[in-house]
Amino acid sequence: MDAATPLPLASDDPRDRGGPAQPLVSVRGLVRHFPVKGSGFLKPKKVVSAVDGVDFDILKGETLGVVGESGCGKSTTARLLMQLMRPDRGELLFDGESVGETLPLRDYRRQVQMVFQDSYASLNPRLTIEDSIAFGPRVHGVSAKVAIGRAHDLLHRVGLEPGRFAGRYPHELSGGQRQRINIARALALEPRLVILDEAVSALDKSVEAQVLNLLLDLKRDFGLTYMFISHDLNVVRFMCDRVMVMYLGKVCEIGPRDAIFDAPGHPYTAALLASMPKMDPGERTLVPPLSGDPPNPIDPPQGCRFHPRCSFSEDICTRVTPRLVTGLATGQSQHAAACLMRDPGALHSRAPALEEA
Repeated sequence: MDAATPLPLASDDPRDRGGPAQPLVSVRGLVRHFPVKGSGFLKPKKVVSAVDGVDFDILKGETLGVVGESGCGKSTTARLLMQLMRPDRGELLFDGESVGETLPLRDYRRQVQMVFQDSYASLNPRLTIEDSIAFGPRVHGVSAKVAIGRAHDLLHRVGLEPGRFAGRYPHELSGGQRQRINIARALALEPRLVILDEAVSALDKSVEAQVLNLLLDLKRDFGLTYMFISHDLNVVRFMCDRVMVMYLGKVCEIGPRDAIFDAPGHPYTAALLASMPKMDPGERTLVPPLSGDPPNPIDPPQGCRFHPRCSFSEDICTRVTPRLVTGLATGQSQHAAACLMRDPGALHSRAPALEEA
């Protein structure tokens, strides 16, 4: 089986309210702006548009990859999903229920967990490994005996012998071992969705491969759904079923993995793919795929936010904000790109013509 082949969700999961056809997570109009320190006194108040109107779904049993340059809003989106910070606007549905309204935040957090990039900073240095893993279940009412037993079982699952590691402290472990502990801790509450924010980027390649295979095994064994954030496009291609590309706080493309990698619909996605390292010297990129730096998120460009760096930019791109257009040339109904070149009837010279009724 291909590593990124979707795995079937267990049909007997009592928490599955809407059936496999209903998305596990639905995000609509998600917005989060951060005020700039020192602005607003005798001059307009400035904000950093970290996430600026994001729409997407995470389907049950899939792995959704999220890619983009640093500062595009990937980690902020993850923290908004985790409810570590509150959005300024937007709607978040989990299995058809509104988070914080019909679905209490405590129940939601029990079903959604997160693995962070920094494996050391994520762990309390004063707690032993077994106490770190058992802490979440204890907070949610599980007895100490059951919580410790669950911690030992999860240590087995992630390839660490409880007799050797349960009583150790984080500083006594390697980076790969600490990340395995973070994964075990995330699974201690038996979640349905696990958000992986650059979970393997700080590991060397041999350890990274072991952790990626571990994540695939755990997904199969526990029927998990992943949101996988990474800069490494090769890892994303290996792990993910669908890919979402973000640029300057917005979604510029989303679709099935093969459609994104084989036939990108947005110039920014094509530039990201062109920057991937290649083993064949004959395929080296001699011309930089992009020029210039990302625009300032305090004052983003009007119209398409990518137009200052896009070689296909025209005057219409500076005035019209593109919408996500589905059904691109790949024939995939789930493949969508926010580019005027893909929007039938748009005034861009490369836009397809409107079909006659």
